[in-house]
Amino acid sequence: MKKLFIFVEGQTEERFSKELLLPYVERKGIFLQPIISTTKFVKDGTNFRGGLGPYPRIKKEICNLLRDTSARAVSTMLDFYGLPKSFPGRSNPEGKTCFDRVMFVERSIRDEINDERFIPFLTLHEFEGLLFSSPADMAAGLPGGHNLEATFKETRQQFGSPEEINDQPSTAPHQRILNIYPTYQKPTFGVAIASRMGLEKIREQCPHFSSWLTTLEQL
Repeated sequence: MKKLFIFVEGQTEERFSKELLLPYVERKGIFLQPIISTTKFVKDGTNFRGGLGPYPRIKKEICNLLRDTSARAVSTMLDFYGLPKSFPGRSNPEGKTCFDRVMFVERSIRDEINDERFIPFLTLHEFEGLLFSSPADMAAGLPGGHNLEATFKETRQQFGSPEEINDQPSTAPHQRILNIYPTYQKPTFGVAIASRMGLEKIREQCPHFSSWLTTLEQL
């Protein structure tokens, strides 16, 4: 078994890694172990949001993982939305599309860490964006939300892919969900919805996420 560390932003990404990613890559002979950032800022309540500390602290945590020579690779699952400006390339990312910009920042982080075993991944634009891969599963996965499929679908159809749902404070994916379903709680409902739809639906709709999984599969 090849050991893979995934450095994640919070509880939701940890559960997503354990419940969906781990069984998926295990078939490829990969043992995945999520590691939660210890420098995040946590807010409780309906608007629970994990939040990363400044880049130097995050870099230290990642480099500590890379010191484990038994690990084949170290990757990340961090939201592009809200990523601190202290991250390499984040203050002025180059590129015409969100895909160009996120890959520019990922390359900048990779070059700054400078370890061939490091595979940075930033979720476009945040975890909730992936959920828009299946409006039907979003509605079915929310208590009392069975009549919301058309509303979620309307949002989804405004963009070429779920990963393109933008990252402004009032229009980020999590805020769009809250506008439709005000009692949405990321740790409670996020992974339940993702589990309901499965990784294949997410991969079909989210090319940046799918490319990352392909890289992990090929370790």
